Amino acid sequence: MSSAKSNNAERAGKTVKVRQTGSATRRHFSQRETLIGLKLNKIGRVAELVDTPQTRGMIAKVAHLVEVVEKN
Repeated sequence: MSSAKSNNAERAGKTVKVRQTGSATRRHFSQRETLIGLKLNKIGRVAELVDTPQTRGMIAKVAHLVEVVEKN
């Protein structure tokens, strides 16, 4: 059912752009893995992601390392 929700979000054009602002060095393993899951792992990288509750949770987990650039 979650894949149906993400397909609906993609069709509706709901996306969020996220930029990494902090380093993953000396961070907990799960935070580094979350950055990789968000298609980030270098400072300054920007990723455009589908705006779902799962993505929002990942962003919240590493909120001190990323910033939301744009919401569509």
